[in-house]
Amino acid sequence: MTTAARAAPLKLAITTGEPAGVGPELTAIALAGAAAHWPGVFFEVLGDAGLIESRARAVGVDWAALLAAGQVSVAHRPLAVPAQAGRLDAANGRYVLDLLDAAIDGALGGVFDAIVTAPLQKSTINDAGVAFTGHTEYLAERTSTARVVMMLTGTGARPLRVALATTHLPLKDVPGAIDIDSLVETIAIIDHDLRRDFGLPVPRILVTGLNPHAGENGYLGREEIDVIAPALALAAQRGIDVRGPYPADTLFQPRYLDEADCVLAMFHDQGLPVLKYATFGAGVNITLGLPIIRTSVDHGTALDLAGTGRADAGSMIAAIDTAVTMARNRRGG
Repeated sequence: MTTAARAAPLKLAITTGEPAGVGPELTAIALAGAAAHWPGVFFEVLGDAGLIESRARAVGVDWAALLAAGQVSVAHRPLAVPAQAGRLDAANGRYVLDLLDAAIDGALGGVFDAIVTAPLQKSTINDAGVAFTGHTEYLAERTSTARVVMMLTGTGARPLRVALATTHLPLKDVPGAIDIDSLVETIAIIDHDLRRDFGLPVPRILVTGLNPHAGENGYLGREEIDVIAPALALAAQRGIDVRGPYPADTLFQPRYLDEADCVLAMFHDQGLPVLKYATFGAGVNITLGLPIIRTSVDHGTALDLAGTGRADAGSMIAAIDTAVTMARNRRGG
């Protein structure tokens, strides 16, 4: 990268997500502090300009003044039909994907250094006739990435990070989705991205077992013996500091986590309840393995809070913070 490219200001895209949810207002609340939190970083907000302005007004943000300051701009993408806070409408399902597509295309084209996504409603997109399982899977497909890894992280000097070997699968399908090759690839992605985007020279990765008590030496399942342990051995041969498999019910305690940079859990509800209990409202969802940087909030659309001014923007602020840090690290400082 040239010196000029390193010196250029960062530009982030923010998709405002489901128009009936809290995404538009959380974006406005978070960016109201942009000058103080992220001086010199520029933001392009993707969404319906009228919707964003009205939600900003509802939560007491002077959106016109914020735009006039020059650090924030809006890429207007019109709603299909007017949106009402708290009321889903499948007619706007494709509008939500249009926002995401525009952000992805801009990041792939070098216009944006990172994208931050507000929550969307999967059911609305599916009701609009588009098969959709989640941001993570859609980003992988749109960027032609063979394997991505979902990782959630808290904040602080030594944040808790939890990555997932599988994501949005029925529990009955999880064992069949875990094999040696996929686990080695997942561990390699975590190691690579923690080095590049988080500045960790030698990340230490702890891995859970799949079964209770990590299989109890085969009495409660053989996945730990036949799949997980061999995968960890192969990853270690690549020079990755990876350890396990540990029983998930005892791994999440300070004696292990104080020296860990990331925990790899085998399925969604094995690792994320612990992470969300510890960090909810200030956590960040990150997609590792992509050619672009993507972060998001740790919560859903909160339809019951939309338009009320009661939604907490802490996770959105943390997601922007993380995206800025990752983009700076990826640039090399």
